[in-house]
Amino acid sequence: MPGPTHDDQHDGGPFIPGRPGPKPPPVEEPTEPREPLPPKKDQSGPEVYTATGEHLDADPTVRAQKGSRLTNAQGTRLYDTDHSLKAGERGPVLLQDHHLREKITHFDHERIPERVVHARGAAAHGVFRGYGTASSLSKAAFLGKDVETPVFVRFSTVLGNRGSADTVRDTRGFATKFYTSEGVFDLVGNNIPVFFIQDAIKFPDVIHAGKPHPDREIPQAQSAHDTFWDFVSLHTEATHHTLWNMSDRGIPRSYRTMEGFGIHTFRLVDAEGGTTLVKFHWKPKLGVHSMMWEEAQITSGVDPDFHRRDLADAIEAGAFPEWELGIQTFPDTPEQTFEGIDLLDPTKIVPEEWAPVQPIGLMALTANPSNYFAETEQVAFHVGHLVPGIDITDDPLLAGRLFSYIDTQITRLGGPNFAQLPINRTHAPVNDMLRDGMHQTGVHSGVAPYQPNSLDGGCPFFAGAGEGAYVEAPVTVPQASKVRAAPASFADHTSHPRRFYLSLSAVEREHVIAAYTFELSKCYEDAIKQRNLRVLADIDPGLCAGVAAGLGLPAPEPSAPLADVEPSPALSQLGHTWPTDGRVIGIIADENSDLAALSSLRSTVHDSGMVPLVIAPHGGELTGNGGPVLAQRTFANARSVEFDAVLIAGAPGMGDDAYGARDVKAAQSAGGGNVDPRVLLLVSEVYRHAKALGAWGGGADVLAAAGCPQGGAGIVVSDDPQAVLAQVTELLGAHRVWDRFPPGETVAS
Repeated sequence: MPGPTHDDQHDGGPFIPGRPGPKPPPVEEPTEPREPLPPKKDQSGPEVYTATGEHLDADPTVRAQKGSRLTNAQGTRLYDTDHSLKAGERGPVLLQDHHLREKITHFDHERIPERVVHARGAAAHGVFRGYGTASSLSKAAFLGKDVETPVFVRFSTVLGNRGSADTVRDTRGFATKFYTSEGVFDLVGNNIPVFFIQDAIKFPDVIHAGKPHPDREIPQAQSAHDTFWDFVSLHTEATHHTLWNMSDRGIPRSYRTMEGFGIHTFRLVDAEGGTTLVKFHWKPKLGVHSMMWEEAQITSGVDPDFHRRDLADAIEAGAFPEWELGIQTFPDTPEQTFEGIDLLDPTKIVPEEWAPVQPIGLMALTANPSNYFAETEQVAFHVGHLVPGIDITDDPLLAGRLFSYIDTQITRLGGPNFAQLPINRTHAPVNDMLRDGMHQTGVHSGVAPYQPNSLDGGCPFFAGAGEGAYVEAPVTVPQASKVRAAPASFADHTSHPRRFYLSLSAVEREHVIAAYTFELSKCYEDAIKQRNLRVLADIDPGLCAGVAAGLGLPAPEPSAPLADVEPSPALSQLGHTWPTDGRVIGIIADENSDLAALSSLRSTVHDSGMVPLVIAPHGGELTGNGGPVLAQRTFANARSVEFDAVLIAGAPGMGDDAYGARDVKAAQSAGGGNVDPRVLLLVSEVYRHAKALGAWGGGADVLAAAGCPQGGAGIVVSDDPQAVLAQVTELLGAHRVWDRFPPGETVAS
C-alpha cells in the first residue's frame, strides 16, 4: 500500500523511506532548549505493562528520555560533558570526577553477550488476527475469530555474529512472540521447515561445525568451509536441511518474502480435551522470493544491512508485510505418523499436497522498534512459552530446545527476571511467587511467597481447567527401557531431500548445483569433497554429476537404489504470480530526460504500492525540462542489487565524477560511448540477475551498450514511459525473468 507523504518533501514527489529522524535537521547546531523529539511515525515501543502484567493507559514513549537538559543517571543536571574534571586546564584528571566515572563505567557495560546462534537479527511490532478456523481444534483464545493479538517478530541469521551481513547463505530465524490474553506464546521457527539434526544433543556439534574454525576465527557467517561439510557428510541426517540451504531458500530476497515454519510437530487441544497434531506455517502474502547468488555476494559488500533496511523501509512507507499463519493437521494416533512419515522427525516434511496448509490467521507488521537494544536485542523467545490449547510432542529436538532457551536467556540477560523487560512482559496478570534475583523490577507485597499459605490469605490460588489453566494433554507415555537410540524411521536420510530436489524447477536446480559447487570448492580437503559427492549421488545423479564437474572430481554411483518419490510442486518458489507491493524501481535519468514525464511515472509507481528511486549523475535536484526532480541515488552510490527492476529515462550522459581515480567503477566498463560506465555496470548486473528492464527515448541505446539484446526476455522498450512501466510491473509479478537464461539440458530433463 502507498506510504505517507511528508509535508517537508520539497520536490512534491512521493515519500521515500529512510529519513533518520522525525524532522529534518537544521544546518546550524540547535541552541534553543527543547524536549526530546518524538519517535518517527513508523516506530513504536512495547505497550506499557507493569512487571506483573497490568496494563497502564500510557503512551509507549513514557519510558523514553525526558527533559530538555542533560543530566546524569540520577537526574542531576550537568553543565558540561566534553571535558574531564582536571587540576587546571593542563593538569591531571581528578579521581573525584563522578560524572566521568559514571559515563565511562556505563559505556563499558553497554553490551551484553550476543546470542550464540541467531545473533544478527531485525524485528518489528505487529498484530495477529485470528480467522476462527482453528477454534474447533484449539481452545487458545488468540485463535478465535477476529481476536487481535499484539506480536513482536524477530528475523535473524543463524551462523554470523551481530556484525556480519544480512544476505549470506544461511538459515533464517522466524520467531514470533504473541502477547495473548492467556499469557505469552512464542512460535520460534526458521525459514526452512526441517532441521540439521534429529536430536538436540547434536545441536552443539552442528553449530560448532558451522561456526568459524576455532584456530583462525574464519570464515564468518558462512558454511563454505571444511568443518561444516565434514560434519554433514558424516552425519547424513543433515542432508535434507543442507539441500534446502543450498537452494534459493538460503538467500531470501527479503524478510517480507520469506516463509516461516514451526519445524516440529505440535499438539492442539480443543475445549473438550481432544487433540490434533499440527505443523505451523507462515505464508508471506507477497510470495516466496530469493536473491541470486552473485547478487547476494554484491549486496553483502555494498549494503550488509540490506534485509533489515528493506523491512524497516517497507513499514515506514506503509507497505506493511503480511503473512498468513496456517497449519497442516494430522490425527493424533499413538504412532504419531502420517502416510508413513514420522511426525516426530524434524528432518522430514509432509508434502502440502498430502496435507494442505489451512489458514488460521493473518499477521501484519505495522511498526518499527524505537530502540534496537531494548527491543530487538533483549527480546527473549522460548519454545516452552505456551498457552492453553497448544502443547508439545515427544520430538527429541524440541525436548532439548525446551531446556536450552531459558538457560541461554539467563546468561544473556543477567538473571532469571528477563521476562520483566518491557519487550518480554506478558499482557496477562502475573502472580508467580518467584522472587528477587538480578534486575527484579516488580515490587512484591505479602509475606508468603509459597504455596500453600495462610498468611497471605491463601493467595495465589490454583486455577481449574475451566478457568484458563494450562493443563498438559494426558498423553500416554509408553513403557520402555532407557536407551540412547532413535526409531528406525529416523534412519531414512535420502527420500525427503530427493523429493525436495525433484520438486524444484530446472532453473532452481541449476542454482542448487552452483551453490554446492561453490561451497565445496571452498573446502581444502579433497576427501571431504568426495564424501559429500557420495551423499549427493544418493539424492540425484544429475545433481551429483553437475557438482562433480565443477569440482573436477569423478561422480560416484549411488550406494543404493534411488528413493521412488513423487515431487511436491508446493516446494518450488516459481510458477506463480504475486503482488508487487514494496518492490523498488530504479529510474536512471539526468537533466536531459523528460522530467515532467518522469515525475508522472514516479507518482504512478508510488500509487501502485512500489517505491521509486531516481538514479542521477549527482545528488540533489535535476533541474531540466519539467523539473525539478529530487534524485535519491547517484551513479556513484547506486548498485543494481537495491532494485527489483530498472527503467532508463532517455540516454543519460557522463557524470562529472566518472573517472577511475574518483570512482573505480567508472573505469570498469568500455564500449559505451557517451554512456557513464557505472550505468552500464548497473544495467548489465540487472540483466545478469534476471530482473526486468525498461527504456524509452535514447534508453534503448544504453541497453545495447550494456550488452542487453533488443527484444530479449524481460526487456521492454517503447516511446511511452507509462506503457513500459505497465509491462515491467507485470513481469515483476513473477519476481524474475527466469526464461532469460535457459537451464542446461541435463538439469532441464
